Amino acid sequence: MNPVVKRVLLVLGAACAVYAMIYADLVLRARSAYLEGEKFMEWHRDPGAKKAFFEAQFEREKAGLDAEKAAGRMAEAEHLQRVKLERFRADEAAAESSLKYAYHWYKTAVELFSPPRSRWVRLSESKMAEAKELWKKELDSKKIPYEEYMLE
Repeated sequence: MNPVVKRVLLVLGAACAVYAMIYADLVLRARSAYLEGEKFMEWHRDPGAKKAFFEAQFEREKAGLDAEKAAGRMAEAEHLQRVKLERFRADEAAAESSLKYAYHWYKTAVELFSPPRSRWVRLSESKMAEAKELWKKELDSKKIPYEEYMLE
């Protein structure tokens, strides 16, 4: 085979491989964003699961802090302060609007990971509108004023 033809085929093959890797990366990132949105939608439907998740996360962090204190690498005052901080983080995370995060994860899949218009992007587009409407209803029910641009 002619050396010039070999080089052209090699360059074309490399370009196709790079394109395939980029495509796969975008599809996998869109899937990941969609699944994060689904997680937050599920937490909207089942707030107890959300609370349990953040409580378990707090317990893991607290166990690590307790171990640090027991090993003598942390003073009592610092330990108490850091446990309070972790409790605050867990409570705030549990209190945040799941719908807000669901909407923004779906929006991320649509805006950042398309084209290509993969299955995950199309699913995110359909769920994004639903999450936004539910989020608006949630804000209205809590009497929190907002303008449309604030939700973007």
